[in-house]
Amino acid sequence: MVRALFVGGVVDNSEMDLDGPQPPLHYPENTGGGASRYRLRQLGVRDGGEVAYAVYGAPDVDDGFVERVAGERDYARRFAAQPRTVH
Repeated sequence: MVRALFVGGVVDNSEMDLDGPQPPLHYPENTGGGASRYRLRQLGVRDGGEVAYAVYGAPDVDDGFVERVAGERDYARRFAAQPRTVH
């Protein structure tokens, strides 16, 4: 299970569990209405390659902001994982 963490937008600082070993590139995966979705910006990877957390950024925030907030919230330490930027 992967912990999804959200930066920016209406669900800022929210968390939820995602099923499966790999998080989707967008959340929610399929909106059906063309609505803006959160995009995967960072993964927290533990030794051995396990993904511990996924940071999703709101469509209106840049990557630098998401990385700064994720660092301030100290997700890497909290989940004992190394952050990796997703492009």
